[in-house]
Amino acid sequence: MLTMIMNLMISAAIPIIMMIISIFISKKMISDREKSSPFECGFNPKTRARLPFSIQFFLISMLFLIFDVEIVLIIPLIPIMKMSSIKYWWISTSIFIMILLLGIYYEWNQGMLKWAT
Repeated sequence: MLTMIMNLMISAAIPIIMMIISIFISKKMISDREKSSPFECGFNPKTRARLPFSIQFFLISMLFLIFDVEIVLIIPLIPIMKMSSIKYWWISTSIFIMILLLGIYYEWNQGMLKWAT
């Protein structure tokens, strides 16, 4: 029983000691303005380091993700066709695809699929 408690204490103490040592080792000792700037070539940058993000690219990527998930939802419909009634399968699949087509028509009509503004 005593050896089990000792093993438990040692196995808890070793990671704690290693975390404390890693905190001390990873600290930066000297904080330099040039080292913390985005450019380390000795001059002050005239522009910001981060460029503005294109909202059009973001919208296209969100549309891709949405339709990608919907395609993943369509793929299981093929094996389900063998197990279910063809009438109910056809109705549910047609409704799902019609919703997708209405969504793409709405996005097209709103101008979300145009690259140039």
